[in-house]
Amino acid sequence: MTRQRSLALISSIALLSSVAFLAGCTTDGGAPSDAPRGDTNNSSQNSGAAMPEVSGAANQAPTISAPQGNPPSELQVKDIIEGTGAAAGPDSTLTVHYTLMAWSTGEVVESSWTSQPATFGLNQVIQGWQQGIPGMKEGGRRLLVIPPSLGYGEAGGGPIGPNETLIFVVDLIKVS
Repeated sequence: MTRQRSLALISSIALLSSVAFLAGCTTDGGAPSDAPRGDTNNSSQNSGAAMPEVSGAANQAPTISAPQGNPPSELQVKDIIEGTGAAAGPDSTLTVHYTLMAWSTGEVVESSWTSQPATFGLNQVIQGWQQGIPGMKEGGRRLLVIPPSLGYGEAGGGPIGPNETLIFVVDLIKVS
Protein backbone atom coordinates (compact mmCIF):
# COMPACT_ATOMS: atom_id res chain seq x y z
CA MET A 1 0.00 0.00 0.00
CA THR A 2 1.33 3.42 -0.86
CA ARG A 3 1.82 6.13 1.73
CA GLN A 4 -0.89 8.24 0.07
CA ARG A 5 -3.43 5.37 0.28
CA SER A 6 -2.51 4.74 3.93
CA LEU A 7 -3.12 8.38 4.80
CA ALA A 8 -6.47 8.34 2.97
CA LEU A 9 -7.51 5.19 4.87
CA ILE A 10 -6.50 6.71 8.22
CA SER A 11 -8.42 9.91 7.38
CA SER A 12 -11.52 7.87 6.46
CA ILE A 13 -11.36 5.91 9.70
CA ALA A 14 -10.94 9.12 11.73
CA LEU A 15 -13.91 10.72 9.96
CA LEU A 16 -16.15 7.69 10.56
CA SER A 17 -15.14 7.61 14.23
CA SER A 18 -16.04 11.29 14.61
CA VAL A 19 -19.41 10.79 12.93
CA ALA A 20 -20.21 7.79 15.16
CA PHE A 21 -19.27 9.79 18.27
CA LEU A 22 -21.36 12.82 17.27
CA ALA A 23 -24.38 10.64 16.43
CA GLY A 24 -24.61 9.77 20.12
CA CYS A 25 -24.47 13.40 21.28
CA THR A 26 -27.31 15.83 21.78
CA THR A 27 -27.28 19.57 21.35
CA ASP A 28 -29.51 20.16 24.37
CA GLY A 29 -27.33 18.60 27.05
CA GLY A 30 -29.73 15.68 27.32
CA ALA A 31 -32.56 17.91 28.55
CA PRO A 32 -36.03 16.36 28.35
CA SER A 33 -38.29 17.33 25.51
CA ASP A 34 -41.19 19.73 25.98
CA ALA A 35 -43.40 18.13 23.35
CA PRO A 36 -45.51 16.97 25.27
CA ARG A 37 -43.73 16.92 28.62
CA GLY A 38 -41.33 14.05 28.79
CA ASP A 39 -42.08 12.85 25.25
CA THR A 40 -39.16 10.68 24.27
CA ASN A 41 -40.84 8.29 21.88
CA ASN A 42 -37.60 7.29 20.18
CA SER A 43 -35.60 6.47 23.33
CA SER A 44 -37.30 3.06 23.48
CA GLN A 45 -35.35 2.15 20.35
CA ASN A 46 -32.13 2.78 22.25
CA SER A 47 -33.12 0.51 25.15
CA GLY A 48 -34.04 -2.44 22.93
CA ALA A 49 -37.62 -2.23 24.18
CA ALA A 50 -40.66 -3.17 22.15
CA MET A 51 -43.22 -0.70 23.41
CA PRO A 52 -46.71 -1.96 24.10
CA GLU A 53 -49.29 -1.46 21.37
CA VAL A 54 -52.63 0.06 22.37
CA SER A 55 -55.87 -0.49 20.48
CA GLY A 56 -59.57 -0.04 21.09
CA ALA A 57 -62.16 2.59 20.31
CA ALA A 58 -62.72 5.74 22.31
CA ASN A 59 -65.05 5.21 25.30
CA GLN A 60 -64.19 1.50 25.42
CA ALA A 61 -61.55 -0.33 27.45
CA PRO A 62 -58.22 -0.46 25.59
CA THR A 63 -56.33 -3.57 24.64
CA ILE A 64 -52.63 -3.42 25.50
CA SER A 65 -49.99 -5.80 24.14
CA ALA A 66 -47.30 -6.99 26.54
CA PRO A 67 -44.01 -5.10 26.24
CA GLN A 68 -40.78 -6.85 25.32
CA GLY A 69 -37.15 -6.22 26.17
CA ASN A 70 -35.72 -3.84 28.72
CA PRO A 71 -37.99 -1.00 29.80
CA PRO A 72 -37.07 2.56 28.83
CA SER A 73 -35.27 4.54 31.51
CA GLU A 74 -37.14 7.78 30.77
CA LEU A 75 -40.81 8.71 30.71
CA GLN A 76 -42.49 7.77 27.44
CA VAL A 77 -45.62 9.66 26.35
CA LYS A 78 -47.67 8.83 23.28
CA ASP A 79 -51.11 10.08 22.29
CA ILE A 80 -53.21 7.19 20.98
CA ILE A 81 -56.32 9.32 20.43
CA GLU A 82 -56.06 13.11 20.27
CA GLY A 83 -58.67 14.78 22.44
CA THR A 84 -60.54 17.93 21.44
CA GLY A 85 -61.83 19.22 24.81
CA ALA A 86 -60.26 21.16 27.65
CA ALA A 87 -56.56 20.55 28.30
CA ALA A 88 -55.23 19.23 31.61
CA GLY A 89 -52.97 21.52 33.59
CA PRO A 90 -50.65 20.75 36.52
CA ASP A 91 -53.30 21.68 39.12
CA SER A 92 -56.35 20.26 37.31
CA THR A 93 -58.80 17.83 38.81
CA LEU A 94 -59.27 14.98 36.36
CA THR A 95 -61.85 12.30 35.76
CA VAL A 96 -60.26 9.42 33.88
CA HIS A 97 -60.50 5.81 32.97
CA TYR A 98 -57.14 4.05 33.14
CA THR A 99 -55.54 0.67 32.75
CA LEU A 100 -52.27 -0.15 34.54
CA MET A 101 -49.93 -2.90 33.32
CA ALA A 102 -46.65 -3.96 34.94
CA TRP A 103 -43.75 -3.99 32.46
CA SER A 104 -42.04 -6.98 34.10
CA THR A 105 -45.03 -9.31 33.76
CA GLY A 106 -47.08 -7.79 30.94
CA GLU A 107 -50.12 -8.31 33.17
CA VAL A 108 -52.87 -5.77 33.83
CA VAL A 109 -52.64 -4.87 37.51
CA GLU A 110 -55.59 -2.53 37.78
CA SER A 111 -58.27 -0.99 35.58
CA SER A 112 -60.99 1.54 36.30
CA TRP A 113 -62.87 0.11 33.30
CA THR A 114 -64.12 -2.72 35.55
CA SER A 115 -65.90 -0.24 37.83
CA GLN A 116 -66.15 3.55 37.59
CA PRO A 117 -63.89 6.35 36.37
CA ALA A 118 -61.44 7.79 38.90
CA THR A 119 -61.40 11.47 39.93
CA PHE A 120 -58.36 13.11 41.56
CA GLY A 121 -56.13 16.17 41.56
CA LEU A 122 -53.22 15.78 39.15
CA ASN A 123 -50.91 17.29 41.78
CA GLN A 124 -51.79 14.39 44.13
CA VAL A 125 -50.53 11.47 42.03
CA ILE A 126 -47.17 9.97 41.02
CA GLN A 127 -44.61 12.11 39.19
CA GLY A 128 -45.03 10.14 35.95
CA TRP A 129 -48.63 11.34 35.71
CA GLN A 130 -47.73 14.87 36.81
CA GLN A 131 -45.19 15.06 33.97
CA GLY A 132 -47.02 13.01 31.35
CA ILE A 133 -50.63 14.25 31.54
CA PRO A 134 -50.47 18.08 31.29
CA GLY A 135 -51.55 19.19 27.84
CA MET A 136 -53.72 16.11 27.30
CA LYS A 137 -57.24 17.05 26.18
CA GLU A 138 -60.64 15.69 27.14
CA GLY A 139 -61.62 12.83 24.85
CA GLY A 140 -58.00 11.78 24.43
CA ARG A 141 -56.25 8.50 25.15
CA ARG A 142 -52.58 8.58 26.16
CA LEU A 143 -49.97 5.89 26.75
CA LEU A 144 -47.55 6.58 29.60
CA VAL A 145 -44.57 4.32 30.28
CA ILE A 146 -43.24 5.41 33.65
CA PRO A 147 -39.83 4.41 35.02
CA PRO A 148 -39.65 3.46 38.72
CA SER A 149 -38.09 6.81 39.66
CA LEU A 150 -41.31 8.57 38.56
CA GLY A 151 -43.61 5.84 39.89
CA TYR A 152 -43.40 3.85 43.11
CA GLY A 153 -39.60 3.46 43.18
CA GLU A 154 -37.73 0.96 45.31
CA ALA A 155 -40.59 0.57 47.79
CA GLY A 156 -43.32 -0.38 45.33
CA GLY A 157 -46.88 0.03 46.52
CA GLY A 158 -49.92 -2.22 46.79
CA PRO A 159 -49.86 -4.65 43.87
CA ILE A 160 -46.83 -2.84 42.34
CA GLY A 161 -43.50 -4.49 43.08
CA PRO A 162 -40.24 -2.66 43.83
CA ASN A 163 -38.58 -0.90 40.88
CA GLU A 164 -41.48 -1.68 38.53
CA THR A 165 -41.88 0.21 35.25
CA LEU A 166 -45.53 1.17 34.90
CA ILE A 167 -47.58 1.18 31.72
CA PHE A 168 -50.71 3.32 31.91
CA VAL A 169 -53.31 3.89 29.23
CA VAL A 170 -55.32 6.93 30.29
CA ASP A 171 -58.61 8.12 28.81
CA LEU A 172 -59.30 11.70 29.89
CA ILE A 173 -63.02 12.19 30.44
CA LYS A 174 -63.21 15.55 32.22
CA VAL A 175 -60.90 18.38 33.31
CA SER A 176 -61.98 20.79 36.05
